[in-house]
Amino acid sequence: MATVSDLSKGNYIRYNGEVVQVEELQHRTPGNLRAFYQVKMRSVRTGKIVENRFRPGDTVDQLRVETKEYQYLYADGESLVCMDNDTFEQVYIDKTLLGQSVNYIKEGVTLLIAFENGTNPITAEPPAHVVVNVTYTEPGLAGDTATRTLKPATIDTGAEIRVPLFVNTGDNIKIKTDTGEYVERVKE
Repeated sequence: MATVSDLSKGNYIRYNGEVVQVEELQHRTPGNLRAFYQVKMRSVRTGKIVENRFRPGDTVDQLRVETKEYQYLYADGESLVCMDNDTFEQVYIDKTLLGQSVNYIKEGVTLLIAFENGTNPITAEPPAHVVVNVTYTEPGLAGDTATRTLKPATIDTGAEIRVPLFVNTGDNIKIKTDTGEYVERVKE
């Protein structure tokens, strides 16, 4: 068991039976009152922010977390099959660990997966941007480029995103994996 004073930003702890990551940690001494730690934590499963005050001697259950790069191979029901590039060991992770990003990633993308005690995956992080191919979009109207107007487009993962009017079917584009937002057109 560790004390609250051993914590730093980014550490994982078990709080109320749930795995949380420390977002912010402040030591406060208000006037002539007793000192305390104000800790802001994010739940790994739900993403909700939780705040709590701890006394300096309070103990917390600090988790040992390892992060490793895995290659995403394919989807299997509600799981993603990922492979360790060093040992070729395959692991199944839940799609909910990636949130909305799971709609925008393709096979072969490298994910950063965090494991609790080396076996239980608790977080998965995709790359910030990914290059995808536009499989279908309506042709843009000529002369309609004065404003940043967007149109719907289907990408090769099956998701639908919004792209500028000059993007056509067959173009390769870079998008943000967290929101699916268009970044730029890519020439290959």
